[in-house]
Amino acid sequence: HVQLVESGGGSVQAGGSLRLSCAAPGYIDSNYCMGWFRQAPGKQREGVGGIDRDGITTYAEASKGRFTISQDNAKNTLYLQMNSLKPEDAAMYYCAAYGGGAYVARTLCLDFVTRSTEDFPYWGQGTQVTVS
Repeated sequence: HVQLVESGGGSVQAGGSLRLSCAAPGYIDSNYCMGWFRQAPGKQREGVGGIDRDGITTYAEASKGRFTISQDNAKNTLYLQMNSLKPEDAAMYYCAAYGGGAYVARTLCLDFVTRSTEDFPYWGQGTQVTVS
């Protein structure tokens, strides 16, 4: 069983930065797609961006140029660096992962921001980001 654990959320002023971390202490298949979703009150959960085992990243339009997803494979940790934060970025941020077939993992990541949350079997508990 893979349990993802997010950390790094908090409260910042508009224009500030935060770095979220997602630790995956369990085993995820070598073919994987991991990424970040967010959900603001009253809104649907939306994809922020994802990364595959080769480090190829995909971002939502709202994230491009401000957010950077990276990974430390030695630490089994995923990161989301968020710069120039805006009030509309305030949300609960969730880490999600898929591990399995190489084709599915690559396709999931390429289409990350359009994918359903049901495509990802592993989730963290979420970390809150507040921007004022």
